[in-house]
Amino acid sequence: MMPARLRHPVWLILAASLWMATAGNAPLWRALSQLSVFDSLQGWLFATALALIIVAALTGLISLLAWRWTLKPVLGLFLLAAAAGAYFMMSYHVVIDPTMIVNALQTDPREVRDLLSAKLFISLLLLWALPMLVVWRWPVVHVGWTRRSLHNLLQTVAAVLALALLVLASFSPLSSTLRNHKELRYLINPLNSAYAAGYLAARPFQRDDSIIDPIGLDAHVLARVRPSRAPLVLLVLGETGRSGNFGLNGYPRDTTPELARHNVASLRNAWSCGTSTATSVPCMFSALGRQDYEAREHNAEGLLDVIQRAGMAVLWLDNQSGCKGTCDRVPNVSTSHLADSQHCRGGECYDGVMLQGLDARIDALPAERRAQGVVVVMHQMGSHGPAYYLRSPTPYKRFTPECASNDLQSCSAAELVNAYDNSIAYTDHFLASTIDWLKTQQSRYDPALVYVADHGESLGENNLYLHGMPYLIAPEVQKKVPWITWLSPAYAERSQVTLACLRARADQPVSHDNYFHSILGLLGIQSQVYQRALDIYASCKPDAPAQARAAGLPSV
Repeated sequence: MMPARLRHPVWLILAASLWMATAGNAPLWRALSQLSVFDSLQGWLFATALALIIVAALTGLISLLAWRWTLKPVLGLFLLAAAAGAYFMMSYHVVIDPTMIVNALQTDPREVRDLLSAKLFISLLLLWALPMLVVWRWPVVHVGWTRRSLHNLLQTVAAVLALALLVLASFSPLSSTLRNHKELRYLINPLNSAYAAGYLAARPFQRDDSIIDPIGLDAHVLARVRPSRAPLVLLVLGETGRSGNFGLNGYPRDTTPELARHNVASLRNAWSCGTSTATSVPCMFSALGRQDYEAREHNAEGLLDVIQRAGMAVLWLDNQSGCKGTCDRVPNVSTSHLADSQHCRGGECYDGVMLQGLDARIDALPAERRAQGVVVVMHQMGSHGPAYYLRSPTPYKRFTPECASNDLQSCSAAELVNAYDNSIAYTDHFLASTIDWLKTQQSRYDPALVYVADHGESLGENNLYLHGMPYLIAPEVQKKVPWITWLSPAYAERSQVTLACLRARADQPVSHDNYFHSILGLLGIQSQVYQRALDIYASCKPDAPAQARAAGLPSV
């Protein structure tokens, strides 16, 4: 049997690049088809030029890594990124950007399980395993490192020249299309993943994450004219909450009947800091606000640090995939893997598990801090997708039939919304149960609850699913979140906040930028870092300036 003829590596690189530029970019070609690009000869020429641009860019990039022991592994990684990217962009209509890569890196095993499906395995087989088999069996001639260096350089230069010529030749339609449809640049696969990975790799040179600036060094609890019991405030951090699907906010379905029976105020025009947990959670607990948070040169302490510095006891309960650094310097507990027969099954727990043993968890906090007040953060599993049907126990599946699959496109729009709304119905029960528990604490504390979700969700509107779109192009449903406040009568008296006042302001725009300052104001914590203008509760505190003057402090 004659040995296979050895071929120059450039042919393997070109073949793999062509495969990725065509089959691996099915989401891009679908998007262009929806823009009617393929309705004319000029459109076909533009699409062909764009495919060749992708081939040239991939060839130039991979040629830099085309060494004897790295060529095929590198091609395998690029092919895997292209296959995975194509699947998720086709299935959920998401895009790949640095935030999405961060989400992927922070995904825990439970979230991975929710994403597994037969369609995923088939896609990886066709788009990665079979091409990878060809790559691995492709006979490649190897030369010394000096000649290989020269060849790699020449290949890269040739690819860059071809890229430049192709861009110049198609500059007008290319610039117009990408300018008017910014989401397309995030669909260019797998260059989108390569760019995002490179951006994240370079971030340590742009921002030193090892530096954490202290803030609120002067934080202290504002002296009260009328002493009362210590406050007990539960901050419920919702997951994937769409404001528009809450009955309290005017949704035609009564998804929140239990909360409606409590004296709560719901803000209907609240906006998130980001479209993913990895961005929104640290941002909303930051004093910086969305724009300054994105532009920060290094990190700073957050809301929980200031509360703890003021002398209060702080506890973070996490029923999700972690606090994204927000709770690193305060006591924190994960409840997601507890062995609780009532609330836990299959390696995850319903949010009600966070109420189990909560009295004992609070009593274990330092007594001197509890005397100043207690703040407990409950990070929900909430409505985390795509397996929405797993987020609600059977008694709360009020809307049927529901989508019982993580392959969202295989379900009807009505089934998908039913599954999501059932998760909101369970969140309603969880929040109402939490308020009921708080009422049992009124002999020891003045209790209150604030619920705010981290981001929203797309449920097939405009063929978009899940969340994580770049903020500037993300739809409203991924950015508009619920903000619900409950105050016990004693807490309303101590804070001078009236829920009727909040309800009267229900449609005024607020955002995660207000969260840091609003919670500090609600807790009565004074600090230079606090900005009263950003405190949404301040306008409903008619005697707040008088309280500050009585304590000998400036009114802010």
